[in-house]
Amino acid sequence: MNTSVEIAGVSFKNPVMTASGTFGSGMEYAEFADLNRLGAVITKGVANVPWPGNPTPRVVETYGGMLNAIGLQNPGVDVMIERDLPYLQQFDTGVIVNVCGKSVEDYIEVVEKLSDQPVDLLEINVSCPNVKEGAIAFGQKADALYNITEQLKKHAKQPIIMKLSPNVTDIAEMAKAAEAAGADAISLINTITGMKIDIDKRRFALANKTGGLSGPAIKPVAVRMVYQAAQAVKIPIIGMGGIATAEDAIEFILAGATAVAVGMMNFHDPYATMSVIEGIEKYMQMQHVEDIRELIGAVHD
Repeated sequence: MNTSVEIAGVSFKNPVMTASGTFGSGMEYAEFADLNRLGAVITKGVANVPWPGNPTPRVVETYGGMLNAIGLQNPGVDVMIERDLPYLQQFDTGVIVNVCGKSVEDYIEVVEKLSDQPVDLLEINVSCPNVKEGAIAFGQKADALYNITEQLKKHAKQPIIMKLSPNVTDIAEMAKAAEAAGADAISLINTITGMKIDIDKRRFALANKTGGLSGPAIKPVAVRMVYQAAQAVKIPIIGMGGIATAEDAIEFILAGATAVAVGMMNFHDPYATMSVIEGIEKYMQMQHVEDIRELIGAVHD
């Protein structure tokens, strides 16, 4: 039984990864999850300089998920190179670094610093506020997405994955823009913008007022968007958004995802990734599927 998948010439032992921002760089989960079993660790977003993030409170539970307004707090790429990447080298797993920035130049600085590091792929978080475009996210306008993708392809030594925002009118248009600009793969979906109000205090539950909604509540939207993107482009897709079980992961694969990333569920159940990997293997045995690639995009009317 073959569970390995390939993205941009890089082979992963299975399609199960960790969604950025929910797994750190694996250190926090090493006692729960066998990192050697994972297809890849996708790290928390890293910028060219340390980011303090947003004021608190910045995380709140909701029905079927959570809202977060962490604000991409991170210690900066230099700390990642010194501390996190050597740690991940201990394990037989793929390493994908999530990159964030406030200008194209910020992103370029990070990808150049990572060019000679033991990193398999770079996942570019285009849901960051573009300071030169009035804080509209890079991933919310097709031309801005095309421009940043094209620029990063000129500087990146590793293949790049563009992580698409669902907060757009037409996800297929965004997927096409990323592919046309040279992206090696895309990942989706990032969080959906949401809000919660404390009715007793009559105040916003988050200091930022709005936050990114993740968890099982967004899964049907994510599956639909992955399917639409898969119909629009030929490059590989990493699907994410509310994956809690192996059944959820398999839905994404049938919709067209080559790999999947488990996110919020890591907070609820630190063993979640292991359960998803084991569940996919059991499904393949029960369905007599010899190669997981038989399932990618295999949904039909």
